[in-house]
Amino acid sequence: MDNVSSMAASPQRRDPDQPSRRRTSRYSVKAPLDVTVLRSGIPDTVPGRSVNVGEGGLAAMVAGELVPGESVAVEIRLPQSENPLRTRALVRHQDKLRYGMEFVGLSPQQQTAIRKWSETSKAQPENGMRSPSSLPDRRTETAGSSGGSGGTPPFSSRLSGRGWIFLLASLAILVAVVWWHWYRGWQDLESMLPRDKAAVESEVHVPSDAMAKLIRHRVDPEYPAAARHARLQGVIVLGVIVARDGTVADVHPLNGPDVLAQSAVNAMRWWRFEPYKVDGKPAVVETTVAVEFKP
Repeated sequence: MDNVSSMAASPQRRDPDQPSRRRTSRYSVKAPLDVTVLRSGIPDTVPGRSVNVGEGGLAAMVAGELVPGESVAVEIRLPQSENPLRTRALVRHQDKLRYGMEFVGLSPQQQTAIRKWSETSKAQPENGMRSPSSLPDRRTETAGSSGGSGGTPPFSSRLSGRGWIFLLASLAILVAVVWWHWYRGWQDLESMLPRDKAAVESEVHVPSDAMAKLIRHRVDPEYPAAARHARLQGVIVLGVIVARDGTVADVHPLNGPDVLAQSAVNAMRWWRFEPYKVDGKPAVVETTVAVEFKP
């Protein structure tokens, strides 16, 4: 990527009185992306899928480990957009494989491109988003609450024992709801099944050894605990369809026990290949991949 060389710069601290970029609208969109991080002078690119995108940043599921505060380069291919969006970002939040990133140095042209994309694709802002103008001024609230003895007492002092129980119960319910939505989003991301059947119709069959030379990124499957207890082992052969951009468009097991086959399928969906070209043009190809499991 063009921006990898400038990723090593340490993040700058933001003035707390300045509005956060995260207050800009985010639009729900699942689009393939690549995240490149520079470590020990070596760029490492990992694939992922966006959860939402806005002018201030994005949230994404990434098939790799990032560190909050780390500077990365992002390349995302928005739907109905001719050219991919390439920019730098700071990793702000992390929850398992889900990361929140804040764009750094987004050009006016790129901001305009995001706005045009949201208008063209009729993208809907995520629920709960508010514009900066609707957010309360924390400095005004602080000044009002600290004004003399006749002011309203702190919220914590007005809560009784039952009030605290109700508050904690409400927080527990909120956490459960958020976790459920995250889990459903993860399940949708894992499936990654194209809605258009024509998108997974192969144009050419390529031998596995030829496609092995085009692997850009691979993810090893986890050995399931249930398979370990049952001492299951062997080679799972997967039928794979690779899209024109090198992503895995479809994958299904051709043999083996279900517990091993599902683990192999889940890992295979994160693989990336160099586009296979026919007459100089990328093509949708069908191939096979063998995954070995040992206890």
